[in-house]
Amino acid sequence: MSRALELARAAEAAGEVPVGAIVVKDGVIVGEGWNRPISTNDPTAHAEIIALRAAAQKLGTYRLLDTTLYVTLEPCAMCAGAMVHARVKRLVFANTDLRAGAAGTIFNIVQHSALNHRMEVTGGVMEEECREMLRGFFAARR
Repeated sequence: MSRALELARAAEAAGEVPVGAIVVKDGVIVGEGWNRPISTNDPTAHAEIIALRAAAQKLGTYRLLDTTLYVTLEPCAMCAGAMVHARVKRLVFANTDLRAGAAGTIFNIVQHSALNHRMEVTGGVMEEECREMLRGFFAARR
């Protein structure tokens, strides 16, 4: 999660909402990303999507079996759906997202019984540090 937090800082420095994500397989980072929808004019350029794409390229497969995705903010429905399709084994996130969280807060896409894949979920890892970064970012914008 420390690396994801560093990536969130990069997003913030670029004027993006400070969210960072990494994909880990066998203890090695195989993909990483930070939010870039503003700078790329791409509504799908969330940290998780960028990290999943990088991991798939590095591993040479879109099935990210036995991987863990770490992210500083609970994934939205789009990112949660992509994680299910990629067959990510485990999700670890810092902060819940009270407006769009799709890993248990608003929706629970990552563990929905109607889908063909469910993942382990751990929330609250490095929660305070990540929450303060988000609060500071949005306070400065108001």
